[in-house]
Amino acid sequence: MFVTEERRIALISIIGDPAVKIAQAEAGSRDIYVRQIGEALARQGWQVDLFTRRSSVDQAAVVQHGLNCRTIRLEAGPKAFVRQDDLFAHLPEFVRQFQGFQQREGVQYPLIHTNHWLSSWVGMELKKHHPTIQVHTYHSLGALKYQVTPELPKIATTRLAIEKACLETAERIVATSPQEKQQMQTLVSHKGCIEMVPCGTDLERFGSIRRQDARLKLGIPLETKLVFYVGRFSQPKGIETLVRAIAQSRFRDNAGLRLIIAGGSSPSQQDGLNDDRIERDRIAAIVTDLGLDNLTTFPGYLDETNLPLYYAAADVCAIPSHYEPFGPIAVEAMASGTPVVASSVGGLQFTVVPEVTGLLVPAKDEVALAVAIDRILANQDWRDQLGQTGRQRAEIAFSWDSVASRLAHLYTKLLAQSALAGLAA
Repeated sequence: MFVTEERRIALISIIGDPAVKIAQAEAGSRDIYVRQIGEALARQGWQVDLFTRRSSVDQAAVVQHGLNCRTIRLEAGPKAFVRQDDLFAHLPEFVRQFQGFQQREGVQYPLIHTNHWLSSWVGMELKKHHPTIQVHTYHSLGALKYQVTPELPKIATTRLAIEKACLETAERIVATSPQEKQQMQTLVSHKGCIEMVPCGTDLERFGSIRRQDARLKLGIPLETKLVFYVGRFSQPKGIETLVRAIAQSRFRDNAGLRLIIAGGSSPSQQDGLNDDRIERDRIAAIVTDLGLDNLTTFPGYLDETNLPLYYAAADVCAIPSHYEPFGPIAVEAMASGTPVVASSVGGLQFTVVPEVTGLLVPAKDEVALAVAIDRILANQDWRDQLGQTGRQRAEIAFSWDSVASRLAHLYTKLLAQSALAGLAA
């Protein structure tokens, strides 16, 4: 017999494992979102189960994060890395495994929060078998992503149809920025119930070290003018634009200018991310062609110990993305007291306040990017002012506890509405 617990919820993330180490270069922003939201909700009295796919025989089936929060890895497809676009065929098995878990536990989740389009399909299928409330966060929109993708994958038509169906049928869609909400309504469907709740960041991990101390630990001279990028290696991230902007910087001939391009695949991901390595090699070739080898460093993926150091050490964190639903890296940099120069696209237009916490420039515009970076590098007092204001904005708007509180309010409202509807029926 099923036992329905009103404050027991499931967060589903098929392609992001919430139990991996929380470090931006190893875990994706989706993994971090699900894990941090789960733990913050647990602190507020919710029983939270985080569901993902088991992708290795070495992974534990259940990982306990705290008293009321755990990650549950279900078997769906091979226990190995599977490309996102190939996972759709294994989703029916994930649904069966989820239902089997509920049967064994004797529970039925009254609310599920799905993340990314693959998980949204799982959520819609589960609703066919038992009434449940579905909340969904896209994290990225196929309709937007495919606009900057040179060659559409075979799964594109399926993904677009599922994203539209989810928007029109889920009890609530969570947009992480006003821009993302507008993009949903313009590019996906004008139907649907959307609520804006931003992503958050770890205010203790980021911002706990001063710039000079971070540079001392990393062996970077205090007088260095340091531009920092961290993230995946893929063409839509715009790393080429950043490299070409540095080549045009008026500080290029200054021996103190340095560009650090960090991120990419972690050692545990090396077997799966061929595209990542290909793009990294392409960027490295451009760096060489432009004569920037002497001032460019590729440190690879940064663990949770080193990443905060690099953010703090930088004069500027550059985010030259072609599109970005929210921009968690911008928030991490701001929390670290580092100004952000970013493309004026998507959620970055919400996250970064121009002339207050950083600067925004047109995407793919290497000249504008170079000018913006140079403005901050040329004025240390203004750099510090932008960094201080960025930290304040992160503290006010982007703590995980405040984000979880807003989601908890949404969940409570939806559960209450569902209960009233049940009574009326």
